[in-house]
Amino acid sequence: MVAKVTKARTGQPTLEEVAALAGVGRGTVSRVINNSPRVKDTTRHLVEQAIAQLGYVPNRAARALAGSRTDAVALVIPETEKRFFEEPYFSDIVHGVGDALADTDLQLLLTLVRTDKERQRFLQYARARRVDGVLLVSVHGSDPLPDLLAEMEMPTVLSGRRSGDESVSYVDSDNVGGARAAVRHLAESGRREIATITGPLDMYVAQCRLRGYEEAVGDTPGGGSWIAHGDFTEESGRRAMGELLIRNPDLDAVFAASDVMAVGALHTLRARGRRVPEDVAVVGFDDSPISRHTDPQLTTVRQPVEEMGRTMARVLLETLSDSSAAWQHVVLRTELVERASG
Repeated sequence: MVAKVTKARTGQPTLEEVAALAGVGRGTVSRVINNSPRVKDTTRHLVEQAIAQLGYVPNRAARALAGSRTDAVALVIPETEKRFFEEPYFSDIVHGVGDALADTDLQLLLTLVRTDKERQRFLQYARARRVDGVLLVSVHGSDPLPDLLAEMEMPTVLSGRRSGDESVSYVDSDNVGGARAAVRHLAESGRREIATITGPLDMYVAQCRLRGYEEAVGDTPGGGSWIAHGDFTEESGRRAMGELLIRNPDLDAVFAASDVMAVGALHTLRARGRRVPEDVAVVGFDDSPISRHTDPQLTTVRQPVEEMGRTMARVLLETLSDSSAAWQHVVLRTELVERASG
């Protein structure tokens, strides 16, 4: 059982305070922090509880001198198993990261963080320095995890970003430009009633794709703006497409902010007797493998997801080799891929 601390404390907690709270010696705390196997599981748990309670952050310089690297990095995805296994985006990121780490000695640990409890458990794991760095994918705007990792000086790279003012290192795609190109393509092919199905707007990536749509629609003569909200799932694409057809039966094009939602839109259009692309053109975003297996094949915006994963890993490796390096912000190009749907 962890003891209570009654003495008032100011400043950063020390190793000695962690040891006192856990009821162990200073050396035992050091061995837990350095991930030594010579600690009983019950003792390790007490020390980790004390570290979490005090918010203790190990001295990285001292740890480096001790050679206490774990040679492991965590790939953290704050989504459900359902989304992780259904959306090709995540498997492409994993493939890219794995490819970049293949020639290193680093072990990749995949972690799904779905609840506040799981977030706290991972933070405790990170505070104990069980990993050397973190790759964080699919971050929502309100997610505190990047800032909490930055506070403990854990090297971290994001896939995407939480806002236009993101400070933590990230690798992103040109989401505004890609969406703009998709809608301009539809307008140049003669479409005038162009709708969009957005992603979840608490994610900056969805906000950017909506912005690109709005910019391009604003330049389209005689066209209106028709927006329905989705969450990057196929079911939300089905529902949003049905909603759009009720609101405007004369729609002749839709830009879906992900290929998976575009697939849902195609199902609804087929069920409502609308031909694609004769009646309604459809364009997606991602150029995931699913886009080549729809009927008709999906016109989409390619973002280089595997390259994003490789670049994330490269940025993290550079940070691990030089902890004083500046944060890196990388934005990769997107490209319109024309197929049969629009």
